[in-house]
Amino acid sequence: MMEWIIILLIAISAVLLIASMASNRKAEKQKQKEIDLVHVAVMKDINSVQEQIRNLELDIEVITKEAGIQLTPEEVIFKREVLDLYKRKYSIETIAQKKQVSESEIQQFLAPYLAAKDERSKLAHEI
Repeated sequence: MMEWIIILLIAISAVLLIASMASNRKAEKQKQKEIDLVHVAVMKDINSVQEQIRNLELDIEVITKEAGIQLTPEEVIFKREVLDLYKRKYSIETIAQKKQVSESEIQQFLAPYLAAKDERSKLAHEI
């Protein structure tokens, strides 16, 4: 009688093990589907951002050609870095020190941006 109980318990444990494995497979498949959906969404977002970057690059190229501006890649990088530092609230003195140029050069470069900012703030106060 004891042998039958042991055999029955082993059989029940085998059935439970098989059921557990099947349940885990289903859960893994569901998780994989969710991962795939997130991956697809992220890839769509990346493609969208890449397209926007391409469009911005083309817009910049068109604008510079129309304006007749010809800058070397080094000048573009320098101006981008100076403007970035200014937008991040660095002082003109600090920007000049970082870029190793005179403060007057930085002020001269930033003049159009400072004027545009002043005009926007005046309009905002008038309204």
